[in-house]
Amino acid sequence: MRLGTRGSALALAQTRLVADALGGAEIVEVRSERSAKRGGDKARFVRGIEEALIASQVDLGVHSAKDLPTDLPGELELVGVAAREDPADAFVGEAASLDEIPEGARVGTSSLRRRAQLLAARPDLEVEELRGNVDTRLRRLAEGAFDGIVLAAAGLRRLGRDREVAFRFGAGEMTPAAGQGTLALEARRGDAAATEAAARITDSATLVELTVERGAVARLDASCRTPVGVRAELTGAGLRADAFVGLPDGSEWVRDSLEGDAEDPAALGRTLAERLLSAGAADVLGRAGSMA
Repeated sequence: MRLGTRGSALALAQTRLVADALGGAEIVEVRSERSAKRGGDKARFVRGIEEALIASQVDLGVHSAKDLPTDLPGELELVGVAAREDPADAFVGEAASLDEIPEGARVGTSSLRRRAQLLAARPDLEVEELRGNVDTRLRRLAEGAFDGIVLAAAGLRRLGRDREVAFRFGAGEMTPAAGQGTLALEARRGDAAATEAAARITDSATLVELTVERGAVARLDASCRTPVGVRAELTGAGLRADAFVGLPDGSEWVRDSLEGDAEDPAALGRTLAERLLSAGAADVLGRAGSMA
């Protein structure tokens, strides 16, 4: 089985997890296009892998699910998900909670979703652009360019850097991106061998959660250029989903939570999105897109 992946340290670490779960596989680094015709910024991370899949250069594409657009090419399909890592956002810096971040602190993030939720809760913060891989972002923090930065807890764990975490945000403080912490497996339609391999390592609980989250994002018609968070969690008590839609400057937002039937996760995602839209999310998303 040939696994297509980006060449970053995090992408390779994630793909090695999938290869190990499969009992061994060939890892193929694929150069992703810097510009894409579909899906905005998220698509640039996945388009090259999808082109390699369509050309039969790889058998399974391994993606961070939060980067995978909901509108897949017709030749491809989502065929599995590995067990989810911690989906929370994490703060790296000198603070033990959101309230303890110093007033006026400079906080770095490249995510409009994180920016919107930070400013919604703490409008005093100076939220500034921070791009680059995980090591680059941590180095910028160490050099004093920021007082703190926000990263995905899953990425830090997979790179062995989870000791850097000062605290994790609760879903009510900062709702994660749909699919955060999840590895999505994409294959050509009709490729029985790839589909069977993905099914063998698919985690059923993660698949239920991801179905809710992607369903909500699809109904909202959201993109990576709009501040949207959706987090579903399957527990012993049932299936719960939290969602956030807001403006990048944190001045307006809509939040909602909903419980539903774990046997029909897609319906929960759609219903959650419909509730958000009824509460004004469409207007907020429209203005957020213009601001971005």
